[in-house]
Amino acid sequence: MSEPKYHRVLLKISGEALAGEAHRGLDFDVIGGVCDVVKKCVEKGVQIGIVVGGGNFWRGLKDGGDRMERTRADHMGMLATCINALAVADCLEQRGVAVRVQTAIAMNQIAEPYIRSKAIRHLEKGRVVIFACGTGNPFFSTDTAASLRAAEIDAQIILKATMVDGVYDSDPHKNPNAKRYSTISFDQVLSEQLGVMDMTAASMCRDNHIPVLVFSLEDPDNILRAVKQEDVGTLVK
Repeated sequence: MSEPKYHRVLLKISGEALAGEAHRGLDFDVIGGVCDVVKKCVEKGVQIGIVVGGGNFWRGLKDGGDRMERTRADHMGMLATCINALAVADCLEQRGVAVRVQTAIAMNQIAEPYIRSKAIRHLEKGRVVIFACGTGNPFFSTDTAASLRAAEIDAQIILKATMVDGVYDSDPHKNPNAKRYSTISFDQVLSEQLGVMDMTAASMCRDNHIPVLVFSLEDPDNILRAVKQEDVGTLVK
């Protein structure tokens, strides 16, 4: 069996992916499947940091719209990511995986505050670290948080687990002839606004030379395939 090609990765999981077919709330069968594969990766010596979105509960700009002040709506979104982080942490612990949740907003009774050196120490000890509350600032997405944390912990790659199996030149749900890229550059993503991640996140990855692999979470084993550098999804570099 092939061995992992990456030894420290940042796994970005959207909140919607954790909701399964219900699209809202938490589907513990889905979360359990993800945690089973994360455990396999850890057992192979891969150090894993995880950033979770919160869209299965609340998306600040989308759900708040013009009915709420943007900063408050974004703060609600950050708290939603913490709910997801705790759910994933619990599922990992049930499987015997050591895990720590670190939050960008202080909530000491629930999780550790984010401290870079402490996060790296956890990773070196084989613990999974889940980063919640985004960057801790409004107006920034969890994709940007993933890019920031990946740069801070010196991750070799961001594994972006989504609801689609890669990056396309147009929306595959609307265009049956949409072309999926196997490899694409950040410059092309930015110039063509392909929607891989927001502009801030993509620019940060480009400037810090952090590749992003976009793949579908429909089959959780894609996480292990990605770590082994098998042909899955679209590599943005």
